[in-house]
Amino acid sequence: MSPRRRHLLLAPAALALPARLRAQGTWPSRPVRVIVPYAASGGTDILARALGEALRPTLPQPFVVENRAGAAGVVGSEAVARAEPDGHTLLVVVSTHVMNRYHLPSMPYDAVRDFTPIAMLTRNTMVLVAGANQPFDSLRAMIDYAKRNPGRVGTGSTEALSSFIGQELARRAGVDMPDVAYRSGGQLMNDIVAGHLPTGWTSTVSAAPHMQTGRVRILAVSTAQRSAFFPDVPTAAEQGVAEFDLSGWVAMLAPPRMDPALAASIGATVQRVFDDAAFQQRLVALGVERDFRPAPALLEAMQRDDRIWAAAAQAGHIRSQQ
Repeated sequence: MSPRRRHLLLAPAALALPARLRAQGTWPSRPVRVIVPYAASGGTDILARALGEALRPTLPQPFVVENRAGAAGVVGSEAVARAEPDGHTLLVVVSTHVMNRYHLPSMPYDAVRDFTPIAMLTRNTMVLVAGANQPFDSLRAMIDYAKRNPGRVGTGSTEALSSFIGQELARRAGVDMPDVAYRSGGQLMNDIVAGHLPTGWTSTVSAAPHMQTGRVRILAVSTAQRSAFFPDVPTAAEQGVAEFDLSGWVAMLAPPRMDPALAASIGATVQRVFDDAAFQQRLVALGVERDFRPAPALLEAMQRDDRIWAAAAQAGHIRSQQ
């Protein structure tokens, strides 16, 4: 075979390969928008900004966090679902991203199929917080007070998971605790501190900055094990609510149809930050539970959650908003 003939046969593959490599090698070629579909100052926003700061020295372009709150995270998530899959628009969401289809009357996307999984970042243990001026200092005391005062102990939430946890606790305890919706954990905590809200379920990240003020108590954690950040706080199960074990996660997603090699490259870049000892110390200081898992494990977790929430909705434990 002549050299010229060999060149012509190899040309298509030779042209395709450099294009794919260029797509990865030049990423990011401009600032990366990291959309957090919740209000500023909440736990997810704090984590995303910490990650962006940690990535800045290692990348030629910055990660710019953009808060696009609305409709329980749907507004910002829909923007990412419609974005170009070139790696310059990413999404950081909590696990209610999957739960929303059973909580909201309609959805403009499929939470699993219409996104490219990048990585699970952290575990999202929820804590039940109350102001120090409230007439109860434990979960048991709160339940007793709520039984004597039906409907007067509202419980704040910021999205579908914390709302479900609050209402599931009330259902199991046999009390009426109206759900009070907030746009972010920061806003919820401000009202807890000010005494405007009796109790609320929020992340350890949102609660941690307020624990040194003496104006906030944590009454319980949502998981079967105590939190390493608040080891003295008993679980709900320890306080009489049997088998109570609910938590979420925070993950990074990308637009659909992203090149698998580019998605893997972004995931590996993020993993290097999460494997760094200094960043892990930063997470501990923020009250964040590191739980990094690559894309296949994230997809598995999303599919598992979808099955769990479908069963809960069928049992009537999740009611769709009208």
